[in-house]
Amino acid sequence: MSAGRRPAIVGSAVATGKGDDGSTGLLFGGDRIGKDDPRTEAYGTIDEAVAALGLARAEIGTEAGRPTALGDLAALILRLQRELFVAGAELATNPAAFDRLEDGRTRVSEAMLAGVEATLRDLEAGITMPTEFVVPGETRTSAAIELARTILRRAERRVVALRRDGLVPGEWLVPYLNRLADLLWVLARAAEAAEARRATPARSAAPHRRGRSASE
Repeated sequence: MSAGRRPAIVGSAVATGKGDDGSTGLLFGGDRIGKDDPRTEAYGTIDEAVAALGLARAEIGTEAGRPTALGDLAALILRLQRELFVAGAELATNPAAFDRLEDGRTRVSEAMLAGVEATLRDLEAGITMPTEFVVPGETRTSAAIELARTILRRAERRVVALRRDGLVPGEWLVPYLNRLADLLWVLARAAEAAEARRATPARSAAPHRRGRSASE
């Protein structure tokens, strides 16, 4: 039995027990860092965004007689989930192993950023954009996408701090996360449009007054 592994998990393919001391292993570089390390926090937040996008994709899968446009969105969401694994890999790399990273596989590339920008442009051209802030929750799918967007913004904030400390190997990760969050906002509106719904504005309409006001 390996050191630190309890008898009940000796045969487990998932539980190793190595993290019981509060550490985790980086994907590239071999070192172990604290589970509360800023890098762990950053790629863990990316993982949260992937899961939230999974919820959105699952919601689409439960739609009876779903519109074709929603099916197209499901394929797009899956593509974005897979791309975020690339972002996570870049963050889970020891600086000594930065030279082992590959564009598009373990490091975000300019081509990935360009792909998100092209998708953003195409989606914006096909929907009527709100003219003010909106409240999430018009549909279950769009709400899940909005959740993913806010999580991704948190990941972006974490990554900006890491870049300041020289712990982000590539130049495209921050722009990619920034643009992807923009895309998710538009994607939520596209999901609403696909179900013939409109986003709810953040400001409610002024209530209709009856009779004299207190100031009168």
